[in-house]
Amino acid sequence: MKLDNNLAGSTFEHFDIYPLSETAIIISFGTGIDVTIHNKVKAFTNHLDSKPIIGMVEYIPSFTSVTVFYDPIRVVQEGYKGRKLSAFETVSLKIKDLLKQLKEIDHTKQREVEIPVCYGGELGPDLEYVTQYNNLTTDEVIHIHSGGEYLVYMIGFAPGFPYLGGMSEKIATPRKAKPRMAIPKGSVGIAGKQTGVYSIETPGGWQLIGQTPFDLFLPSKTPPSLLQSGDIIRFKSISLKEYRDYKGDLR
Repeated sequence: MKLDNNLAGSTFEHFDIYPLSETAIIISFGTGIDVTIHNKVKAFTNHLDSKPIIGMVEYIPSFTSVTVFYDPIRVVQEGYKGRKLSAFETVSLKIKDLLKQLKEIDHTKQREVEIPVCYGGELGPDLEYVTQYNNLTTDEVIHIHSGGEYLVYMIGFAPGFPYLGGMSEKIATPRKAKPRMAIPKGSVGIAGKQTGVYSIETPGGWQLIGQTPFDLFLPSKTPPSLLQSGDIIRFKSISLKEYRDYKGDLR
């Protein structure tokens, strides 16, 4: 069952609610990678952080939706305005009430993070392929990539791995036909119209154009991810010596 909602006059005028299972519900704010949709996802999760729905266990945000996991017994016990409803109906109505109160996030509070990257060479073995595919020079690819402003839409795939939006289509490049079995952490890659940074060593098929000395996954910290959804990222081109100096300072 899908609930199609219309909150006339609200910032969140349209959204869909789907049951994922007996203990989870999906709230979808649209389709595609879009800043407006992201802002709604972020505003909703910010509210859940400060005022979680009674019975909520956890939530998982994505590009366009938020999945909320809940304890159905506790939800039914709590009820909704004295009405006897199923857990899904109860959670759905509470979420609809919550969305009536929300406004989109304040963009002035977005955190900006600069990430140094050493492009090319052994740290960016696919940079030459990206230049050839797009009929550009190495310097042009580096200038375009490091000159962009990127929005962290979500963290996923691996702990601390940021899904970024905002890369220029001038350097868009397909994934590798055969993925690598191991990509070093810190590797900066391109896959289609997206760019990202590998937070841990993992298999992957992105075209590797450089590497950052920064650790994006910090298990001893709270939160363990250096980057968070909603952050603005800028890449800074550094030399191999600067890269090695950074690595030495971080030890």
